[in-house]
Amino acid sequence: MTVSFTRCFKKFSLLLALMLLVTATPALYAEGIDVRHAALVAGEEGYFLEADFEIALNPTLEEALNKGVPLFFLFEFELIRPRWYWLNEKVLGTQQQYRLAYNALTRQYRIGVGTLYHNFASMAEALDFLARARRRHVLDARMLARGSTYVAGVRMRLDVSQLPKPFQLNALASREWNFGSEWYRWSVTP
Repeated sequence: MTVSFTRCFKKFSLLLALMLLVTATPALYAEGIDVRHAALVAGEEGYFLEADFEIALNPTLEEALNKGVPLFFLFEFELIRPRWYWLNEKVLGTQQQYRLAYNALTRQYRIGVGTLYHNFASMAEALDFLARARRRHVLDARMLARGSTYVAGVRMRLDVSQLPKPFQLNALASREWNFGSEWYRWSVTP
């Protein structure tokens, strides 16, 4: 009787360890973009957007980046005024494009925003910089009516249309190139 109990306990403990490993693995190797926090902050000149993302590239994107393919990310913000009697009114919609590239000669990662560039020694530093939006002026205070409730939303995604043509075709057929966050929405009342 003790032999069968010992065998059963060993099988149970092995099954339990396997279940813990399977449930812990996605948390360790999470891929994609998640919005951690976003808020509109009132200032003297108007409203500023602050957002925090968590970005973890999947192996396909990481390999393409390290082989010299630049990745373009779109940071999108929208502000909507809900209306019960008609369609919602889109008060504001903005986009900011970021270009993430790797230079094999200098072994540095480079993020470009418009005509401004910043170099980083590691991919982790570059992704950390990309994941933070601070004090971004988005709208003037007079654009929002006092007492009205608005719905703000942010997201970040890979802009597949900016990839080289062969990669665009590959992106249509593969889920690994569909890389971005869902809309993160919250209420704003001035």
